[in-house]
Amino acid sequence: MEFKTFFSMPWRHWVLCLLTGLVCSSVLAQWQWVDETGRKVFSDTAPPISVPDTSILKRPGLHTNTNAAGTNTPATGTDAAAPLDTGAAPKLSGRDEQLETRKKQAEEAEQAKKKADEERQAKVRAENCERAKRAKSTLDSGIRIATTNAKGEREILDDAGRAAEAKRLQDIIRSECSARVN
Repeated sequence: MEFKTFFSMPWRHWVLCLLTGLVCSSVLAQWQWVDETGRKVFSDTAPPISVPDTSILKRPGLHTNTNAAGTNTPATGTDAAAPLDTGAAPKLSGRDEQLETRKKQAEEAEQAKKKADEERQAKVRAENCERAKRAKSTLDSGIRIATTNAKGEREILDDAGRAAEAKRLQDIIRSECSARVN
């Protein structure tokens, strides 16, 4: 039989078209679901795990019918909520190693920053304590101390000024030197 004669016969032409259609039907295997924003999504891969079964409109291999309530029910009579292929879905441990590592690094960086800030504050307090102790010892030595007033004139501290300055220095020593011990 000649090639031209084989395909010129009408029934063989239809059989060939039918076989081609059956082979290509796997192309129509698509998923259809509604995502969290309300958009319909068409894909050849399964939807993410976060998509509930009620949002899945079409699964490959199952012909679905929409009932009066607007939900899809399989025409085959199988349970639509049952997973199609349990071995295909990756098993998730619920832990993201990279995220945990980044969180740990961020916590360590925050603790290091906090420790550096505490060390800087302790250093400033120690310097303030030493400065106040030196000023107090100078004031207690009895030598004359001069200050400059708002007009830029030099004034010598009298007894009332010495007492006020001694009280101020004692308060600084109490707050800055005792905080360093804690």
